[in-house]
Amino acid sequence: LFLDTSDAVELPIKFIPQYAGCYHCQILLKSSCDVRVYEIECVVNTDHAEAELEFLTPVYQAVVQDIPISNMSSQNWQLEAILEGEGFYGP
Repeated sequence: LFLDTSDAVELPIKFIPQYAGCYHCQILLKSSCDVRVYEIECVVNTDHAEAELEFLTPVYQAVVQDIPISNMSSQNWQLEAILEGEGFYGP
């Protein structure tokens, strides 16, 4: 198959990531007279997520709760915690 400069060939690719993160891929196209490598980077973000925590504690007792957040990407995330309500404070 020979193509001139005005011809194009589509190469459909399906990508179904299971997790948010940064995915790298190489596509290698070879023929008897040409070799081409295309590098693709796909960044997958999760939908905007909100979490709500409910605590029950006696008066004047502190509650400490770790919140595990998993970042499976190679990019740093900027997170912000907002504490609302009378008597609430945190780092």
